Amino acid sequence: MMEFSASAAVLQLQITPKWNGETVQPGSLRYQSSAGESFSITRVSYLLSDFALQRNDGSWLELTNTAAWLDLGESRDTLRLENVVAGEYRAVHFSLGLGTHLNHADVTKFPARDPMNPNLNGLHWSWQGGYIFLALEGLWRNADGALDGWAYHLARDPNYTRIILAAPMVITNLTRLELDFDLATLLNAPHPLAFAKDGSSTHSRPGDPVAAALVANLPGAFRIHHVSALTDAEIQAINPRPLYLPKTYTPYPLQMSATFPIPDLPRDNPLITERVELGRTLFFEKQLASNNRQACADCHQVHYAMTDHQPVSIGAEGQTGTRNAMPLFNLAWKNSFFWDGRAASLREQALQPIQNPLEMHETLTNVVAKLAGAKADYAVAFTRAFGTPEITPEKIALALEQYVLTLISFNAKFDRVQRGEATFTAAEQRGFELFATEYDPRRGQHGADCFHCHGGPLFQSQGFANNGLDDRFSDPGRARVTGRTNDLGKFAVPSLRNIALTGPYMHDGRFTNLDQVIDHYAGGVKRSPTLDPNLAKHPDGGLPLSRADKQALVAFLETLTDEKYSGE
Repeated sequence: MMEFSASAAVLQLQITPKWNGETVQPGSLRYQSSAGESFSITRVSYLLSDFALQRNDGSWLELTNTAAWLDLGESRDTLRLENVVAGEYRAVHFSLGLGTHLNHADVTKFPARDPMNPNLNGLHWSWQGGYIFLALEGLWRNADGALDGWAYHLARDPNYTRIILAAPMVITNLTRLELDFDLATLLNAPHPLAFAKDGSSTHSRPGDPVAAALVANLPGAFRIHHVSALTDAEIQAINPRPLYLPKTYTPYPLQMSATFPIPDLPRDNPLITERVELGRTLFFEKQLASNNRQACADCHQVHYAMTDHQPVSIGAEGQTGTRNAMPLFNLAWKNSFFWDGRAASLREQALQPIQNPLEMHETLTNVVAKLAGAKADYAVAFTRAFGTPEITPEKIALALEQYVLTLISFNAKFDRVQRGEATFTAAEQRGFELFATEYDPRRGQHGADCFHCHGGPLFQSQGFANNGLDDRFSDPGRARVTGRTNDLGKFAVPSLRNIALTGPYMHDGRFTNLDQVIDHYAGGVKRSPTLDPNLAKHPDGGLPLSRADKQALVAFLETLTDEKYSGE
C-alpha cells in the first residue's frame, strides 16, 4: 500500500453529461422519455458541494468549503479540488445541491468568480431564497405533434442529494478524474418520468412527485469514466498583469447596491479615476465618427437610460441600423455584449460601433490621428490614464470599457421598498407577486413567470433566449455567432431595470410600449424549435393574464426606474 505524503496535490474533476454513453447534443430531439415522447435537452446546469475522498482504511478526507457550478451550455464541465493530500484512495463522494449553510448564505458576499456567485451561475431564486440545485430544460413533442417546453428545477433543502462512487485511484500532484452524468438514468431509473403523465415542470415544492423521482434517480446517474494525469500547462492559473498602469493613480470608488452580487471586473484593467474620466470624455467625443458629428452618447443617452428611444438607431451618415440600441448600465455584471453576444468584453464591444459602416463608419487609424490633433489635450489625459501620451486603439477601448463599467443603476423605487424606505401600491405589489411566481396550474401556481429570465436584483441573465417573437427568423440572432441551428432566434436577455425608459422594445424595437410587450407574452408567443422551454411549457400563445394582471405588471415594472437615468 502506498504511504500518504504531506504534499499537496490537485484533483481535477471533469463531468460530462451523457445519454446512454453518448455525449448530450443540445437542442436535438433525439431523446425518448419512458413513454416514448421525443424531446430535446437545451439546459443542464447544476451545483455540487461537499467533496470528500475515502482512504483505503475507510476514513474520509473531507475537502471543506468546496462548491462547484457546471453548465452544459457554457461548456463548463471542470472543477479543481486544491490542496488534496497526495496518496491512494478508493472512493469519492459529493452532493448535488447545497447544504443549508450554503443554500441560504448571503449571496452578495461571494467573490465574482466564486461558483456560488448568482451572477455567474444564474441559479439563485433571489427574493424567494435558496438556489436551484439542478436545472434541466428542453422541448418535447406532445400527443398532437406540437412542441411544448419542459423544465425540471430541483431545489430546496430536503432535495440535497449525496453521491458516492467507488473510484480506486492514486492522486499525484496533478490528477484528473473523469465522470459521466447520465441523464438517461436520471430521467428513467428507478423511477421513469414522462412529461404528459408526470408533468413538464417542477419547482420542487413539498410533495412534488417529479422532484422526488429525480432525487431517487440521482445516485445512479453519476459514473466513473477515467483517471489520468494532468500536464503542468493544464494546471497553471493565469493571472494577467494590469495593462499600462501609470506610476501614480487614484482607485475609482465603484458604488453599487448592497444586494448586488460582486461583479467580475477585468483583472488587467483595474478601475482608476484617471482612466474612467478619459473614457467619459471619449464617450461624448464626436470625432470618433467619420463626419465628426456623432458620439457614443448620441445613441446611448443618459435620460433614456443609455439608449435612444428609436426602434433602430441612425448612423453618423444617415444609415439605418438593424437592431435596437441596447442600454449600457449594469454591464459590469455581463459576460458578453451586443444582442447576439458577439463581443466577449466591453473593450472589444467599444471599438465595433466606431468601425461599423451603419454606425460611426470611421477607421481606428483616423480616430487616433484626430484625437492626437484635437484641441482637447488628449496627450495629457492619456498620460494620466496610461502613463504615456501615446494614443492607440487598445487604450481607447480600455478607457471606454472603464467608463461603461461605472454606469450602475440601483436606486429605483423597487430598491427603496426592499430597504424599507418606501411601500408598493396595491397594484405594484400584485405585479411583483405575478412577476416572481411561476405559471404551473397543475400545482396551483398562476403567476406570470417573468423571473425565470429576469430574476435577481439585476433583473437580467447572462443567457440568450428565443422569446417567441417569430417562428421564422430574418435575423438569426445568436446563431449568426455560433453557427448552431439551436441558437436561431435567440437574443441576449436584457435587464428590466429602467424598462419604462428604454422603449421601443425587443431586438428590433417592434413594440412601442410595455402594454404591447406584456400582450406578447399573454397571447402572441409563437412556437418554433428553439423557443425557450420556460415559455414553451405555457399554453399556446402565452399566459392567460387578465387585464388587471397586465396593468399590475406594468405598475411593478415602472418601479424599476432609477431617476438618475430619467433626466428628472
